[in-house]
Amino acid sequence: MRPARILIVDDSAVIRRVLSDLLASDPEIVVAGTAGNGSQALARIPEISPDLVTLDIEMPGMGGLETLVEIRRLYPKLPVIMFSSLTERGATATLDALARGASDYVTKPSHGDSSRSPHEPVREELIRKIKSLCAARVPRPQPWPTPSLASARPQARIDVVAIGTSTGRPNALTTLIPQLPADFPVPVVIVQHMPPLFTRLLAERLNTLARLEVQEGREGQQLRRGQVWIAPGDLHMTVARKGTEFLLGINHDPQENSCRPAVDVLFRSVAQTYGANVLAVVLTGMGTDGTLGAAVIRESGGEVIAQDEASSAVWGMPGNVVAASLADRIVPLSGIVPELVRRVSMRRVIASAARP
Repeated sequence: MRPARILIVDDSAVIRRVLSDLLASDPEIVVAGTAGNGSQALARIPEISPDLVTLDIEMPGMGGLETLVEIRRLYPKLPVIMFSSLTERGATATLDALARGASDYVTKPSHGDSSRSPHEPVREELIRKIKSLCAARVPRPQPWPTPSLASARPQARIDVVAIGTSTGRPNALTTLIPQLPADFPVPVVIVQHMPPLFTRLLAERLNTLARLEVQEGREGQQLRRGQVWIAPGDLHMTVARKGTEFLLGINHDPQENSCRPAVDVLFRSVAQTYGANVLAVVLTGMGTDGTLGAAVIRESGGEVIAQDEASSAVWGMPGNVVAASLADRIVPLSGIVPELVRRVSMRRVIASAARP
């Protein structure tokens, strides 16, 4: 396969050079061109036909968000990775960009780790995301899971919904969470791979859009119906039972799957705490986080829904769940909330009718 062709857009000549040098270290990537502002970027795209654009958010003149909107209008399937700062302003702008169709984002380097070059984490993250997003250029056959045994298993009442997602798009959550009805009868716990500050702002944004209460997870918080909890950035989130209460736990244990928070940590926790009364959802994201946790949920009698490939920005996480034959159903993003409502409501009615 030919190298992925990248267009770098940044108003700083220094940043353009640094990014070009970082990407030049990988033979599977070639910098096809650079641009100093949004207008130049739009002119260069038809000239060089890039496979992906990296786009700075803050630029004079035609800024990153304005440029992104125009790229999406003209080239709706062209992957775009935004560059943002680890500040409240940068995080807010990043969420705006993701809501407008950005494929993913990379935060600018921090100089707090003196043990390695401040550019090294950026290089690793950027190259990984470029390869994952550009892999969609190559058509691949749809994997078919082996027939699910879900219909043969006892259908337990659902007492919690656990969601895991990563690349592309917290916009998936922005689509999904506001659709949940105000009377949704169980709590929802979520891991979204994002750094600190970003998760708080995401929770605040979703709280303004949703009919349910959405908050960033806190140690010892009791889970109740009508609540949605998002794991804080750089912290794992778990659930434990204390008497009749179900409580959130927050910890800084080692990363899993190079992630903290990790979906596997949350999924194992809800399986251990709720047993068969779990419904898990794996949304778009690169990598395999969530697959081992989904296996634990299935072994405990719970169920797993995976987002389908067509509606996923990157089908890594849900695709691995499907390939491991762990998905009870594969559903497009638009169908996930109706599926959640149907399963949760139906199971609670069945469980109530079965009581003596």
